Amino acid sequence: MRNSNYDKFPSTPVNGNIDVGWEAIRKSLDEQLQKNTLLAVELYTGTYENELIKEFEKIPHSIFIDTRTLMKSEEEIREMTSRFMTDDILFGYITNLNLMDYFDSEKLESAQQAIKQCSDNVIVFGTGAALLANENTTIAYVDMARWEIQQRFRRHEVKALGIDNHDDPVSIQHKRGYFNDWRILDRYKSSLFSKVNYWLDTHIPATPKMIDRDTFFCGINKTIQTPFRVVPFFDPAPWGGQWMKEVCDLDRNADNFGWCFDCVPEENSLLLDVNGTTFEMPSFNLVLLKTTELLGEPVEARFGKDFPIRFDFLDTFGGGNLSLQVHPTTQYIRENFDMQYTQDESYYLLDAGDKATVYIGLKTGIDKDEMIEDLRSAQRGEQLFDAEKYVNKMPARKHDHFLIPGGTIHCSGEDALVLEISSTPNIFTFKLWDWNRLGLDGKPRPINVERGKDVINWKRNTEYVQTKLMNRITEIAQGDGWREEKTGLHINEFIETRRHWFTNPVTHHTNNSVNVLNLVEGEEVIIESPTGSFDPFIVHYAETFIVPASVGEYTITPHGKAAGTECGTIKAYIRF
Repeated sequence: MRNSNYDKFPSTPVNGNIDVGWEAIRKSLDEQLQKNTLLAVELYTGTYENELIKEFEKIPHSIFIDTRTLMKSEEEIREMTSRFMTDDILFGYITNLNLMDYFDSEKLESAQQAIKQCSDNVIVFGTGAALLANENTTIAYVDMARWEIQQRFRRHEVKALGIDNHDDPVSIQHKRGYFNDWRILDRYKSSLFSKVNYWLDTHIPATPKMIDRDTFFCGINKTIQTPFRVVPFFDPAPWGGQWMKEVCDLDRNADNFGWCFDCVPEENSLLLDVNGTTFEMPSFNLVLLKTTELLGEPVEARFGKDFPIRFDFLDTFGGGNLSLQVHPTTQYIRENFDMQYTQDESYYLLDAGDKATVYIGLKTGIDKDEMIEDLRSAQRGEQLFDAEKYVNKMPARKHDHFLIPGGTIHCSGEDALVLEISSTPNIFTFKLWDWNRLGLDGKPRPINVERGKDVINWKRNTEYVQTKLMNRITEIAQGDGWREEKTGLHINEFIETRRHWFTNPVTHHTNNSVNVLNLVEGEEVIIESPTGSFDPFIVHYAETFIVPASVGEYTITPHGKAAGTECGTIKAYIRF
């Protein structure tokens, strides 16, 4: 282990206007109501609606409209969304609904007439408030990052779009968000970016903050012009370990940390440092607003407004094995969930102890029917599944790279810190065996043997793993104090990875694709523009950072205490 210099709260410095606290926020919005008589307060799901209503009702007004009262009944909404929710505990189907589908047309028309007839101030509060906007409207948007929403799901604190489902199991709340609500609200929010006057941050309820439109776009525009990091979030796991506590400077009293999601822009936050005050927003706003600049035109043409590369950590130092699992094939995920691509991935061993192993692929000559029956029996609690009878257990060393295209059975063993490099669909894991243990909630985690058997590629046997999925490392180029290696991914996967070892500056090119990198060796590096197009950007060991496609050429150099020593980065980008 080493002393931590890991930055848990990276931010973009911005000069702008920010109000802190409800009194200041209400004062600014009240001043706007003196100019525009309608205030529309838009919400992303996951906000504390009742508390927000209490604060906004304090602004002088004649009419206060809660948009939930204009929506269809909960019974109608549950029926309307049932085909997307399905009866599966984890998986649904991508919605094709839009926000207008949630509203009762007669109630909406009645509210519009009431607003027209009112000559005094009107406040419309809730998701869809801007649907009632007129030429005299100020729009304020209360945004929320998905990671924080998921914490509130676990505490059963928030409602879904159009219904109160806070008592539902966490998996059902998440499923409704992932397959339905978030899809609808991201499309709707995209239509509002040019119209919103103020953005509110209530991630920390006690210290709400508000910035104006110019400050918001200043932060977006500055971020997209430079390498940047999203805010990592850490989570315990049934198999979680102790490595990240030291390296990432986490709570030493916590039982464990199994996950670090340090590049999942759909869920992470983006921080702006506005005149010394931190403002938090979903990092997905950057994807929605600056798709071409961020992803690159060819990547956008293929993936639309999806950020297709995901980096995260899996910590099993002092922990246990991950669940034995498999990810679906592209055809399966399209037919069953309406997702356009699957979760291909790889395990890069950022660190490994003496006992580190990776379970990957099937042993040559096994009887697949016998294996499935043994998995079913284990699921029923009749026996323990003998994973090593059927699955290859490979020793793993620091900087090994295991390639895991969809359909490959796999999991990390104990005593490892895995940097998982994958495509983005991040909930489509079919667990086959969970080592006879319970989840953190004290209940068995869902097992998906029947789905898993339909996607396992039985041809990925021992020889296939050894020749195609382990350390497929080829030197590409070398220069003065540096060398470049291709480490993957598998030919079936659309992500390419390159590793650089260097003591001198290395020149990189984005080549029309977003680049995602992690500093896998060395204390600190500096990223610079040869033309000075962005300020020098410092990255520390184990930090993941994103280089927008529009940056073009950039250099990476050992820096600080690492100057003169060999450093290493792993870079992922989209293969054309």
